[in-house]
Amino acid sequence: MKRHFSGLHHVSALSSDIARNHAFYTRVLGLRLVKKSVNQDAPTMYHLFYADGAGSPGSDMTFFDFPRAAREHRGRDSICLTTFRVTGAEALNFWQERLTQHGVQVTRRTVDGRERLDFEDVDGTRLALFDDAGEGPRGVVWEGTDVPAEFQLQGLGFSGVTVGDLPPFQEFLERGLNLREGRGYDDGGTPVHVFEMGEGGPHAELHVAVQPDLPRRMPGAGGVHHLALRVRDEAELLNWQRHLGALGYRNSGEVDRHWFQSVYITAPSGIVIELATDGPGFATDEAPHQLGERLSLPPFLEPQRAEIEAKLRPLNTP
Repeated sequence: MKRHFSGLHHVSALSSDIARNHAFYTRVLGLRLVKKSVNQDAPTMYHLFYADGAGSPGSDMTFFDFPRAAREHRGRDSICLTTFRVTGAEALNFWQERLTQHGVQVTRRTVDGRERLDFEDVDGTRLALFDDAGEGPRGVVWEGTDVPAEFQLQGLGFSGVTVGDLPPFQEFLERGLNLREGRGYDDGGTPVHVFEMGEGGPHAELHVAVQPDLPRRMPGAGGVHHLALRVRDEAELLNWQRHLGALGYRNSGEVDRHWFQSVYITAPSGIVIELATDGPGFATDEAPHQLGERLSLPPFLEPQRAEIEAKLRPLNTP
């Protein structure tokens, strides 16, 4: 049986100043804070989830809080770009003006036939907004932002990856994850290979740049820790786990993240890829209209709530 992903599920990055990070993603980009939680493996650190109005799978970017962490040293074998989709040239015009007014340096260019805006967040995380021409899932409108409904971010687009050695990574994508190479393009002299999942589309692609001359990336603030691909349910996730194991790709086994179930794999390039289920979703422990309003903990951490809250730095997230 052929297994396919329906697109990206989320992207998780590192921040050195979670308060500035929260202000940027909610007040500048107009996303909704749908979950205010902690790093489940190190619960003295915040883990914030930003998404569309409903916290839909495929719309969220998450951040781990590493106070005063040094900046990432950029290089190969890394997730180098996170994109969001908007629709139409008018939306790009709106965002170019809005970002500029907020002091964000923006470069507008056409890449792979798509017009886009390149910029960075407050930690130097590389981002882009591009015109998806109305393709891909439509984001749920968030009423708690001043961004007009027609210009709000529709969800994640493709993720950009840089590798030094393409063949082992390509074999992993094609044999392990059942992606297919759809096309290629040149980005300023760098060859980029586009790998598609499922039925494809601007929300279901990985763009792999081959740059063997770059130094190896060193993790830090502004860097992406992992990207996650959408799996329908737990049964499908377990099928993926068995499939990967049969091919000799070691994985984490199933991990219960409370709002979704996950399996983590480290690709031959060292890039971490997560497989994550669409459900049960962020409303499993909070009412839909109250998402992100309180500190949300998975059940195994709930008995430690008082201790965890006492150790967390104050963070105002109205």
